[in-house]
Amino acid sequence: MNKVETVTQVAFVYEALEKATTYLKQHGREETQARILLQHELGLDYSGLIAAMRDKIEDCQYKDFWENIEEVIQGVPVQHLTGSEQFYGRTFNVSSSVLIPRPETEELMEETLKLKREIFGKEEVQVADIGTGSGIIAITLKCELPEAEVMATDISEEALFVAERNAEALDADVHFTKGDLAAPLAGRKWDIILSNPPYIAHYEAPSLADTVRDFEPHEALFADSDGLAAYEQLAQQVPALINRPGIIGLEIGSSQGAAVTELFQNALPEARVYCKKDINKHDRMVFCILD
Repeated sequence: MNKVETVTQVAFVYEALEKATTYLKQHGREETQARILLQHELGLDYSGLIAAMRDKIEDCQYKDFWENIEEVIQGVPVQHLTGSEQFYGRTFNVSSSVLIPRPETEELMEETLKLKREIFGKEEVQVADIGTGSGIIAITLKCELPEAEVMATDISEEALFVAERNAEALDADVHFTKGDLAAPLAGRKWDIILSNPPYIAHYEAPSLADTVRDFEPHEALFADSDGLAAYEQLAQQVPALINRPGIIGLEIGSSQGAAVTELFQNALPEARVYCKKDINKHDRMVFCILD
């Protein structure tokens, strides 16, 4: 498809959306990305886009929109083009330095908030988020639990920069610190410790979508020891850091439920350790409850 011709042939918003949707479908890409990118280009929400379907689209707007469509064809995640993603009802900045928030992590939030209410009620709690990335876990918990003290770690300065921007934008008072996994948490104890560490085995890379494999940070995706290396390290670090009562919550790969459960049950034999499935019935979280 000739890019110059597409600019001159399109006059209305609905035409731009139709052409882009068809083009993405032809190349095996998710068609809804056309709508997301058009909303981004026009600065409209979904209802605004529907209302604007018969409006004319400026050539410069269409040109920029189509350049983004071409990027999507090459595998660039739409979130990298818009610079944002929704998580737990809030908008977070994202970049190529951080993982794009996934819906499965919202389920980690749901279970954690439920357990917090059951175990701590309205008490103030000290929360640590290990490997925070864009900050979605730490910031969401601070927004949902304003009374909590929240600290987040990451080994990547670029990720911490994104997380700090998100915390500022969402008015969330979270303390961010650089370091490897739980190392920066040493010297004190925490009521809730959460982590969504890298858990994909290196040999699984060829099976990943190119949008993930080629564009998201490998240090946040892949781990040694068949994807279990971070959990092995956390199982050694976390027992000395968690209060009694306390909650540990971990996001895991769908094939790792038994292995991660065993790791933490051995590390914390007095804890109640269980694996929880996500909405798609896949193992997705391991929780340790200490009384």
